[in-house]
Amino acid sequence: MSSGGRTYEAAGVSLAAAEAVVDRLRAAVESTGAEGFGAFAGLYQLDERRFLAATTDGVGSKLVLSRRAGRLRDAGRDLAAHCIDDVLTTGAEPLFLLDYVAAHELELEQVAELVEGAAEVCREAGCALIGGETAELPGVYREQELDFAGTCVGIVDGDRLIDGKRCEPGDVVLGLPSSGLHTNGFSLVRALVGDDDFDADLLLAPHRLYLDDLRALRERADVKALAHVTGGGILGNLPRVLPDGVGVELDWDSWERPPVYAWLDEQGIAEEEQRRVFNVGIGMCAIVPAADAQAGTVIGRLV
Repeated sequence: MSSGGRTYEAAGVSLAAAEAVVDRLRAAVESTGAEGFGAFAGLYQLDERRFLAATTDGVGSKLVLSRRAGRLRDAGRDLAAHCIDDVLTTGAEPLFLLDYVAAHELELEQVAELVEGAAEVCREAGCALIGGETAELPGVYREQELDFAGTCVGIVDGDRLIDGKRCEPGDVVLGLPSSGLHTNGFSLVRALVGDDDFDADLLLAPHRLYLDDLRALRERADVKALAHVTGGGILGNLPRVLPDGVGVELDWDSWERPPVYAWLDEQGIAEEEQRRVFNVGIGMCAIVPAADAQAGTVIGRLV
């Protein structure tokens, strides 16, 4: 199975190695006085009342297929939505985004499409795109390839902060649907596609922005925690926002998956591998009291 590239690790990405790196980095980060390492966004106390929330991420190898399909504007949307969604997990409102484009050789049209796509999402979110950087690195990137990363900063009052500390057994997990694969697992997807033609609409649907969904949810429910389902799937991300000793049980049949997951089935990707690598149709999880279960689609509960 490995020789066929039907797992993420066979495609060149080791989640176990990534976890080992995180453990080593924790000591360096916490030596600076930072707390909450491993959250989706870091918090910095601005004054007695407010916190800044900040995150950095990239589009990753989805860019390879986005470039081939002429969908770099959508890749720009991916970046902004991914970064803003990370900040939203703290309860913060996005303030501004910075971006970084690097390539073997910069092409103005490609850079413009990436930045214009990011700007579209920023306008939707009321988030200013205040600057960025470009770099031409022929010794680092292969010919034609490029990379796109960004940093988002938001702000939240202490009494609106979402940190997961109040989560307890009996709370329910609400699932917010994804638009598809979002921006994770594309090393495996690329291995499956190879040099063949592919359905860009199916594989490259832009990362969903959850700002309006979460604002509405907080109006009707007590949101105790939010988990952005990125690399590692639901079970790799939901525990990041739960207190020690609190676990989760999921009903994997309680929601419909986007059509791209049927395509992964057809490619021979096992259910276990899909759950481990992809969001399998849930892009954001919210933890609320059982009394607020009617506020959304319940996909599990805390134990």
